[in-house]
Amino acid sequence: MSGHDHGDDGVNRRKVLECMTWAGTGVLWTITGGVPRSLGIVDSVQAAEAPGMTFLQISDSHVGFDKPANPNALGTLEEAVNKINAMPAKPSFMIHTGDITHLSKAAEFDNAERIISQTKLDVHYVPGEHDFLDEEVKFYRDRYGRGTKGQGWYSFDAGGVHFVGLVNVVDLKAGGLGNLGTEQLAWLEDDLRGKSKSTPVVLFAHIPLWTVYPQWGWGTEDGARALEYVKGFGSVTVLNGHIHQVMQKVEGNVTFHTARSTAFPQPAPGAAPSPGPMKVEDAKLRSMLGVASINFKQGDQRLAIIDTPLQG
Repeated sequence: MSGHDHGDDGVNRRKVLECMTWAGTGVLWTITGGVPRSLGIVDSVQAAEAPGMTFLQISDSHVGFDKPANPNALGTLEEAVNKINAMPAKPSFMIHTGDITHLSKAAEFDNAERIISQTKLDVHYVPGEHDFLDEEVKFYRDRYGRGTKGQGWYSFDAGGVHFVGLVNVVDLKAGGLGNLGTEQLAWLEDDLRGKSKSTPVVLFAHIPLWTVYPQWGWGTEDGARALEYVKGFGSVTVLNGHIHQVMQKVEGNVTFHTARSTAFPQPAPGAAPSPGPMKVEDAKLRSMLGVASINFKQGDQRLAIIDTPLQG
């Protein structure tokens, strides 16, 4: 990703919004000309049915995790689902950006499916590295790999938007950096060929496609190549998980956004000796977990994103 991050000086010269964590019940942001603009708190925004198409992002549920950072990850996933079910306007569908489970066990996938299916939404999955731990990656592929290409990548269209689910957790590179690989990149280039440049594109994968913090493997080694293929499109949104916190930046036509986990928080880049589950006060935990709602309205250049903590 060196083509998109060249150290602090390079980042500061761009119109970038990074490390944004929203307090309270969440804020709806729309990006116009690279500048973020708040439209109001999520409760009042959601109370009025949003125009256009709305979909949800959920990430890093880590079903099976039971360490001190959150002894009941299944319970907080259920809280997230209850929050989704209480939304006044039903989203069109949901995206899960990986680490559905913690140890890729059959029972963990079963429990995740039991809870997530309560939303009664179509769910589009991509795997996290924690979903590929079992031999032959059988449990993920049997559930979510049908009709996909290669290790599980695919695309679909909805509401005038072209969605592309990518897999960057196979053959991780030095330090744990994500990797797409030549086969998937060739497929992506072909998938986008012939698409009108006015078509909004959403790329979603587990590990960020932009370099957040390479010392912790928070980036994708060949992500810049994927971003080259979407350079000519007027509106591109990149949704990721993996780092368990909201981080966002805007670079040209591309909005990058990472989601909170529903299981446990992780430290801010460089704020601890290493990444991993971060223990916080019990009263603070749910303010650091949550889901994201994304709205697309025909004619708008950017997708509006609402980040909703489990507890304000």
